[in-house]
Amino acid sequence: MQTRNRILDDMSQLMTNAMGVAQGARTEAENTMKGLMDRWLADRDFVTREEFDAVRAMAQKAREENATLSARLDALEAKVGE
Repeated sequence: MQTRNRILDDMSQLMTNAMGVAQGARTEAENTMKGLMDRWLADRDFVTREEFDAVRAMAQKAREENATLSARLDALEAKVGE
């Protein structure tokens, strides 16, 4: 028959509980750091990748329209100059 040592059982239970507390503390620390980083980034007025891509697409479209209008203007000026 196997006997159980109460001290070892208590130590085992204590270690199990300590690991649970440590895991909870780790999760809490991660959440706190994520919150701090989110607030810090929001205060810096950084843009998201989607916002950056949208503005870049708008700028590209504006450049293309500018080139088209410039070519039309050059053609009209050449026509008036004749």
